[in-house]
Order: sequence, then C-alpha cells, then structure tokens
Amino acid sequence: MPLALLALAVSAFGIGTTEFVMMGLLPNVADDLHTSVPTAGYLVSAYAIGVVLGAPLLTGLGSRVPRKKMLLLLMAVFTVGNLASALAPDFGWLIAGRLLAGLPHGAFFGVGAVVAARLVTEGRQARAVATMFLGLTVANIVGVPAATLLGQHLGWRATFLVVAAIGLAAMAALARLVPHIPVEAHQDVRRELRALGNRQVVLGLLTAVFGFAGVFAVYSYLSTMTTKAMGFGESSVTPVLALFGIGMTLGALAAGPLTDRALRPTLYGSLGALAVVLAVFPFVVHVTWAALVIVVLLGAVGFMTTTPLQMLVMNKAKDAPTLASASNHSAFNLANAGGAWLGGVAIAAGWGWTSPAFVGAALAVAGLAIATTAGYLDRTPNPNSRVVATSPAGPAFEDGTVTRVGPEAACHLPGAAGSSLPRTPPAGPAFEDGTGPPDRPEASPPRPQPVRRLRTRAAAGRLR
Repeated sequence: MPLALLALAVSAFGIGTTEFVMMGLLPNVADDLHTSVPTAGYLVSAYAIGVVLGAPLLTGLGSRVPRKKMLLLLMAVFTVGNLASALAPDFGWLIAGRLLAGLPHGAFFGVGAVVAARLVTEGRQARAVATMFLGLTVANIVGVPAATLLGQHLGWRATFLVVAAIGLAAMAALARLVPHIPVEAHQDVRRELRALGNRQVVLGLLTAVFGFAGVFAVYSYLSTMTTKAMGFGESSVTPVLALFGIGMTLGALAAGPLTDRALRPTLYGSLGALAVVLAVFPFVVHVTWAALVIVVLLGAVGFMTTTPLQMLVMNKAKDAPTLASASNHSAFNLANAGGAWLGGVAIAAGWGWTSPAFVGAALAVAGLAIATTAGYLDRTPNPNSRVVATSPAGPAFEDGTVTRVGPEAACHLPGAAGSSLPRTPPAGPAFEDGTGPPDRPEASPPRPQPVRRLRTRAAAGRLR
C-alpha cells in the first residue's frame, strides 16, 4: 500500500471526526451558548450545507490546480474552520465556523479519490479508494467517542482545537507522502460540468441520495434509540456508537475488493442487504444481543454502498471525474439531511422510536430501484444513436460509442437483409444528417492489360 494512502486516510479521519462529533456535543454547546438543543442542531445542518455548496464550488475553482496542492489548500481551509469554531464568541460565529469547516469536505474526498485511484495499478483502484475512506470509518470508532468524551470533560472548544491539530498533522503528511500529480491537460470547468450531465452519473448521485438516506434515518436517532428502545443507560450510548463505527469499518474493508471484482453486483447486494437490515431492526432491538448485532450490521451494509457509488461516478465521468466524485459527497450529505428529516417526521407522527427504520428501508428500496434501472440502461444501446461511420471495431454511433457486431447480429445493421433500419448507400457510408454522397454512374471494371513477351534472352536476363 502506498504511504500516500495513509496521508489521505489521516485527513479523512479528521474530517469524519469533525462531521459526526457535533451530534454528541449538542447538549454541551446548547448549555454554554444559552440556546436550546433543537436550535443547536442547526450546527449539524450548517456543516452539511457547507459540504453541498463547497463540493462543486471549490472543485470548479481548483480544476487547474495540481492535485497535491489542491489537497493541501483544502485541508488548510478545514483547519481554519475548526479553529474558528473553537474560538467562536457566540452561536452565530460558531455557525459560520461549521459552515467553513464543511466547505472542503466534498472537494477533498473528490480530489482524494482521484489521487488514490492513480496511486495504484489497474484493478486495485476501488481498494485504494476504500483505504482512504477507512479514515472516515475509524473516526466513528475512535475519533468521535474520544472527542465527545473530551468535550464533556474539558469543554466543546477543546474538541475543535484537537481537530484543528489533526488538520495540521494531515497537512504535514500530505506534503511529505503524496507525490506530485499534475492536472490532466484536458481538465477544465466546462468539461467537468458536462460530466455531471451524463445519465449514469445522475442516476448514481440519485442512488446515493435515496439509498444512503436510509442509513441516516436511523443513525441520526441512534443515541435516543439506545436508551428509549433498546433499554440501555446513557453510559452505553458511546459504546453503541462505537459498534456502529466498527460495522462501518468492516463494510469499507469488504467493499474495496468486492467492488474491484464486480461493481454493480456489490452495489445491488449492499443496498438490498441494507433494506433487509432496516426492515428487521424494529423487531430485534428489544433483545440485548440482537440489538448490538443489528447495529454492527447496519454500519457494515450501509457503508458498503459508498465505495461502489464512488467508483461508479468516477468511471462514468472518466474524462472529468473530480467534480462528479466531489458531487457524490454532496449527495451523501443530502442523504444525511433528508434521512434525518424523514426519520424525525415518523417519530413526530407518533409511530414510535424505531419507526425511522421502516422509513429507511423504504428509502433503501428506492435507491436499489434507481441502481438497477441505471444498470439496465447501461446495458441498453441508446435508441437516439445512429450509425454515422464504420470502423474495424464496428459501427460508430453519434454518441461516440463503438459496437463490435458479430454475424448473428448482422441483420440488425443498416443495409442488412431483413433490417428495418435505412440502408447505407453503396457508394459510401451515410452522413450524420442521413444523406449519402451524390449518385455516380457505375464504373466499368478495368480491362486486363496484355502481358508482353520477352523478345530476347538478354532482356530476360536483365529482368532477373
């Protein structure tokens, strides 16, 4: 494993810690800043808004910046945002600090995923990307519980000071370990924006929004479910959250090699398993050992979806993967906000503390439906494409694809016997507007030239 992946994982650890730690510090922040817990919840939303806005904005602005320099700049913004949060004099400044800290989140993972994939050989890219995301999952095992404990004993400001220090350490690791990776010659903002219009990229982002929302419909209320539904004491909240983090790590470890082997089956399997786990969740949380197992499974199958989704949008936007990859994290944060909101609606409706799991199951099924539709469309030729030229590999279409056609499919090509498609004029291939070259009279075959006999032996010898 290249050491540069370790630097990316350390950076992801810091980002994951600051993203999720606020959920455990809300009561402390509310008491210190003299506001209510629901109002303090806007701090979570401020970070998510920063991610959604920052991913396309910073990726576009940095489209011509070398990859390593871009990673360092993004971690610098992240560090300043956490330092500003630690020193915020009031709630408004803290909102601004959280927004600033969230801005580089999506852009960093977008650029980082592209860098990770370029550090390894063909066939190991998904494992490299999953290694970077291990930092994010380990943050939920170690970083978030430790930072929450630190905030409870030394104050929430100490937590953000420590996260800012992690940001500085990550910058040092990136500067030392990540090699110089130049920007591709064809990279520009317009090309990146066009990549987002790819049908498969759009469907991949929608899969992330709906499918991953199922995870956050439950995870957002897991601490309350621990005491209200599972029957554990408040002291058990941190271990239960750590179990969820262990599941996330196991899922990320499994997703890498599985995605390298079969991307779409891994995506289908993880979304289907997520729907099943969420549907079973309300029926087993009242049994102590089953509740702990289901929490680990939820983290595992939930985060198994991240690597195949990341690789999918990168592959389908191959000429401009950075913005598509960064936008994937905007989609994940939209899923975070949407899942939490829909789960809250179910609880407010009086359906019970475990009702968000049923909402999450429905969202996971919706994500699976979008993913399978995308897979079907990816195997189906574009009906709007027409043959405009021929090549040794097969007919070329207007959308740039080239299909190699065997004899059994020859009847479906233009001009073949029994074909319903228009024939290509015999004088040459059809142009894009459907017209052919002007008709020309048929040329008669050339007459064979008579062979002159050699008249002398000397002439024959000279020709030899």
